[in-house]
Amino acid sequence: MQDKKANAAEGIDVSRYQGTVDWRKVKAAGKSFAFIKATQGSSYRDPNYATNVKGARAAGVLDGAYHFVDATSTEEAVRQAQNFAKALQDAGGASSFAFPPVMDYENNPANLSKAQINAIAKSFLNELERLTGRKPMIYTGNSFANQFDASFGSYTLWIARYSTTRVPADTPAWTRWDFWQYSDSGRVNGIQGAVDLNVYRGTEQELRQAYGQKGETPMTEEEKKQMQALQQQLTALEHSRDVLKQSVLEQAAHIKQLDTRISELEGRQQMETPAWAKEAMEAAVDYSPAQPVVDASMKSSFTFYRILVILHRLGLFRK
Repeated sequence: MQDKKANAAEGIDVSRYQGTVDWRKVKAAGKSFAFIKATQGSSYRDPNYATNVKGARAAGVLDGAYHFVDATSTEEAVRQAQNFAKALQDAGGASSFAFPPVMDYENNPANLSKAQINAIAKSFLNELERLTGRKPMIYTGNSFANQFDASFGSYTLWIARYSTTRVPADTPAWTRWDFWQYSDSGRVNGIQGAVDLNVYRGTEQELRQAYGQKGETPMTEEEKKQMQALQQQLTALEHSRDVLKQSVLEQAAHIKQLDTRISELEGRQQMETPAWAKEAMEAAVDYSPAQPVVDASMKSSFTFYRILVILHRLGLFRK
């Protein structure tokens, strides 16, 4: 497979083993994306999953979630996909993540045949896509990747091979990777202890064009400080449900002000309502047709739609 670019986007993947993560420090250390463990098996959920998702998003780190598959039958694989889908839904839905949901299938302790491994993987992937509406990614080790037949080549590959000099080897399904986990012993500011290091196949700009905000340009240090202050205000809104219910119109006006200020800082995209925000937009418009709190015909910023979805989740547009 291909080697990584010299200016490729760098990221990490985390689970409960990394403890409490300071995501703003991780972002400042140059890590632009993160894959976060959500679930394993048919019922387990990583205890740090929700906190890591919220922290990564608040810091502006592109996020994805993964499930560790340890099923030994296709029936169990379906149940595991359902466990993962529930965790995604609890974090805002699969569409709220920058990256598609990831199937982590990397070992075979039950000594299953290659045919059984392929059947389990397909059952998990098909059920997950049915439940979430997003085609999943696959994470696996370079050696275990040889278990997958060529039909899996249509899935985006996140591959593990711990080396700084040797690229991942070709497999029956893949001859190129999109994400490469090249170390399991990295050190990153904001995380105590070791953490897995990953690289994207392109630059950070290309990564954000593919999975994040379009046309994004770097902020100045002063803009970053102002944006962090605004993000803290937005986080505080999540903990003010009762107050917000009593003053939804005032809060909507405040959101418009925040969106205007953020748009001035970002100095960039105006986008149509994305699919993941359409339900929230419709609810906001229907809440007060005579005196709408939002104008669905106008393009708005990515951050505005995030705020709208948060307010919708808090139930602020219920009559």
